[in-house]
Amino acid sequence: MVLDRGSNSFYRQVHCHEATSINEFLRRADTEKLKEVFFKHATVEKDGEKYIRAQDFIQTFLGLFADTKSNDESINLFSGIADTNKDGLISFAEFQAFEGHLCDPDALYRTAFQLFDLNGTGFVGFDEFSKVIRNTELFQRMPFDLDNSSFMKLYFGSDKKRQINYSEFAQFLHDFHEECGTIGFKKFDQNGSGFISVIDFEKLVLLVKSHLLTEDVKNNLLAVASNAQSGKRVSFPYFMAFTSLLNNMELIKRIYLNATSENKTSEITKDEFLYSAQMMSQITPLEVDILFVLCNLIHPRGGKIVFNELQTISPEQYFRHIHNRRIAEIHAVSSPDDRSLIIQVLESGYRFLLGSISGAIGATAVYPIDLVKTRMQNQRSGSYIGELMYRNSFDCFKKVIRHEGFFGLYRGLLPQFLGVAPEKAIKLTVNDFIRDKLTVDNEIPLYGEAVAGACAGFSQVIFTNPLEIVKIRLQVSGEIAHGTKLKAFSVVKELGLFGLYKGAKACFLRDIPFSAIYFPAYHHTKMKFADETGYNSPLSLLAAGCIAGIPAASLVTPADVIKTRLQVVARKGQTTYAGLFDCARKIYQEEGAHAFWKGTGARVFRSSPQFGVTLLSYELLQRLFYVDFGGTRPTGSEQTIPTHNVNAMNELKSTDADHIGGYRVALPIIDGIETKFGLSFPKFKSRNTQ
Repeated sequence: MVLDRGSNSFYRQVHCHEATSINEFLRRADTEKLKEVFFKHATVEKDGEKYIRAQDFIQTFLGLFADTKSNDESINLFSGIADTNKDGLISFAEFQAFEGHLCDPDALYRTAFQLFDLNGTGFVGFDEFSKVIRNTELFQRMPFDLDNSSFMKLYFGSDKKRQINYSEFAQFLHDFHEECGTIGFKKFDQNGSGFISVIDFEKLVLLVKSHLLTEDVKNNLLAVASNAQSGKRVSFPYFMAFTSLLNNMELIKRIYLNATSENKTSEITKDEFLYSAQMMSQITPLEVDILFVLCNLIHPRGGKIVFNELQTISPEQYFRHIHNRRIAEIHAVSSPDDRSLIIQVLESGYRFLLGSISGAIGATAVYPIDLVKTRMQNQRSGSYIGELMYRNSFDCFKKVIRHEGFFGLYRGLLPQFLGVAPEKAIKLTVNDFIRDKLTVDNEIPLYGEAVAGACAGFSQVIFTNPLEIVKIRLQVSGEIAHGTKLKAFSVVKELGLFGLYKGAKACFLRDIPFSAIYFPAYHHTKMKFADETGYNSPLSLLAAGCIAGIPAASLVTPADVIKTRLQVVARKGQTTYAGLFDCARKIYQEEGAHAFWKGTGARVFRSSPQFGVTLLSYELLQRLFYVDFGGTRPTGSEQTIPTHNVNAMNELKSTDADHIGGYRVALPIIDGIETKFGLSFPKFKSRNTQ
């Protein structure tokens, strides 16, 4: 292992190939600031110039091998990456050059090249490579004859005098991996039979390919070897196919996505995968066999695989555990087969509770916008002289604050707060329930999504209509007599049970199409914003919820206007309405078609963020208070999430104040020499040298 830091375990989890991906976000450090850092660590003065001792550069500045018992040879090798003159001292020019080099897009390969370029000539010879590789833990555990290797002669010539440049070295380092595997297999296959035992297979893979293994793969090495075609023995082709599979996992993912039309949740069979893979000759049938065996050992699915399982075995994927972020995690069933009717009822109750909390949060967040929307929709023209109180939504907002105070924006919040909780809860619960029933093989057709949304909209009206008629009358009460407070209880008493459902037809006309549009739009927008594993960050959930609310809220505004007019008490001189169609007819005759779209902007600005916040809260609560009922797993509730987005990449950068510019990624890049190339160097001195 390269690093010797308290946060060492973090760097071990992160493949440096990812670290290099963040270089496009790095900028070169300012020269003057870099000089300040350099002179802070420069302790040697020679011929009037300041220098940093190579050992101090590694141990003090970068913080590598900080232990007093650290291996001196490893320190010298790594200090040579920046010490291009190989004189044990690092000048400012070298210090700045290495910082710039760390900002290059191929910094990982160039860092490895400089590690082997012991003479600083810009070329690597056989002697230089041999000296470095003999210091790796791999060579010390499995020494082999470098001098007589036909592979080495192909690159360095039969006399081993040829020098290879950077581009050739990058290819050589890649091919050297495969050669190590071949040499290792021959060492375990003493009698030359072409087979090794499953125990030797596990030892060999852990020895020469450990940098390609995720924890799930390590834990199943013996099991996957036991499924080899030759029973208790593993053939050389099987070993090569296994390592080739790990090298080609990114291609494997593309084959899967091609087979599922980019759907990351679809289960596919081996035949379906092979059909998709037939145009890509790099993947062999034996590799596909191993892939399905390995996936089904980790997650048994009856011979099928899904995309998330490819992530668990992919050496090019890096995970950050989030299970410790959960406040609660309960497994109500041990397997989906134990999912009884009572469990399903409990699941609906669980969703109802989380939906109630989420609905209250969403409604409270946007209530002032809702009040403005209601007053704008209730403002009539053509039927009452002097009726126009507000020029626009912004004017309405200002006048409410001026005449009714800040809390006037929250007039009617209490019934909204109490009513919206069950309203949103029943809506979310019914949508999830119907989606579950219409989902087959982890897929639901578009019409099924619309049906589930429509059912959700229909079910909520039992709560929505009484809630909204009370809320609306409280919201407009401030227009009648400033300072007069109308109580929610008095409104309910005045209306009675049947009066609370006045305008219910318009409510149905609004809520059913709204939900039929919103939930499918949210689901598909969320999928577009998800990363390649199907995971959505909180920001992407909020964005998806807000975006989906725009068409849903705007298209049903006419129904919302009619509902508002029916539910508000007409004042003296205002037109009264006998019902849904009478209201629509009179609005059109007296105010024109444009009146049906009054408050559209306020409605969109209210509904869009409200549902964005509500759905964000709903999904995050399912992650934080995860309960496994054996049914559909809530999105993002998995134990691990990938860390390849920009924000997660930033977490790789050093937080040391002296690590500016390219030095912010020096640690993960140097660590990548081990995790990417499998070149681990001894961290501590050997016992006989201590």
